[in-house]
Amino acid sequence: MNNLFKSRVALLYVMSISMVFSFSAWMSLLNNFVIEVASFNGSQIGILQSLREIPGFLAFTVVLAIIFIAQQRLAFLSMILLGMGVFLTGFFPTALGLYITTVIMSVGFHYLETLNQSLSLQWLSKEKAPIILGKITAAKSFTSLVVFVLIYIMMKFYSVEYKYVYAFFGAVTLAVGIISWVMFEHFKDDVIQEKKLKVKKEYWLFYLLTFLAGARRQIFVVFAGFLLVEKFGVDIHNMVSLLFVNAILNMYFAPAIGRFITKFGERKTLRFEYIGLIIVFISYAFVENIYVAYALYVVDHLLFSMAIALKTYFQKIADPKDIASASAVSFTINHIAAVFLPVLLGLVWLYSNSLVFIIGALIAFLSFSLSLLIPEHPNQGFETTLKVIK
Repeated sequence: MNNLFKSRVALLYVMSISMVFSFSAWMSLLNNFVIEVASFNGSQIGILQSLREIPGFLAFTVVLAIIFIAQQRLAFLSMILLGMGVFLTGFFPTALGLYITTVIMSVGFHYLETLNQSLSLQWLSKEKAPIILGKITAAKSFTSLVVFVLIYIMMKFYSVEYKYVYAFFGAVTLAVGIISWVMFEHFKDDVIQEKKLKVKKEYWLFYLLTFLAGARRQIFVVFAGFLLVEKFGVDIHNMVSLLFVNAILNMYFAPAIGRFITKFGERKTLRFEYIGLIIVFISYAFVENIYVAYALYVVDHLLFSMAIALKTYFQKIADPKDIASASAVSFTINHIAAVFLPVLLGLVWLYSNSLVFIIGALIAFLSFSLSLLIPEHPNQGFETTLKVIK
């Protein structure tokens, strides 16, 4: 057991699992909670999701924070804040209350996610990173599976109120954050990280693909589930069942993606992802059958696993001392669209939900076009196939 608390990989698993445990509960309940309890419309859910992403936009402040506190300690604090935000969510079922608790939750979540990526890319070798990140993604999917089962049992068989379900999952993450702080060894950095914000021109393709990934993610996170609830009347039990299926499939799919990246490289993996997204978003725009909508939601979710390739692409092209700084910058870039896109597309939604998904298909097409510039074997000094950008 002592060796467990001295393992960096074990800590990466704990950070990832605790993050998913509370955030999956928050997210899987959200669409039904805001419609059934808080009576939200499309515009209000857009505002809430934009507020949720503001801390992600401010992820660059992680670099400023690690001047005063070690990355690992800041990760523990982020776990505690995430748990606290989720714990409080159900007790304030008003627009203002949900906006405030969402921001608290989101600060913890986005700081933890940023630090998790930074520490993963620092602690894992380039050879092992795709495989271990794939396994961690599978562990996160299994955790989501446990969450969905617990939610289903609590709400289906015991009729537990939303506020107590949120409180349970938030309390667990909060407790894990405190226990991890006390029990885990506080590791020293192998490479001293740059503590200044720098946007390096060598990473321009990674930054641009990250921006577009953030935009596409918003369309899925905000509007795919909302489509199922609003257009097809999917209730909380069926939504949780659908997420349950996603988690099971992802447990097997994510490690396979890690092996696929190791064998075929980031360029082929990302191209496959973007082609799949184009097809899925166009299908969302015109779907009229609920079972087809279910299938699209599952495929869309599985494609998220391929985002590992963007992380390992960056790991291969980055100067090791830039990883913490560039991870923070990339999270901010990832969330630029997230700050304004949900509100903007929420208004578009009121006019035409199909148009929202057509915009998603265009974003995926642009991502595919840019992925053609990724080298077959990217590394530091050979970041893109366009030498003129240097």
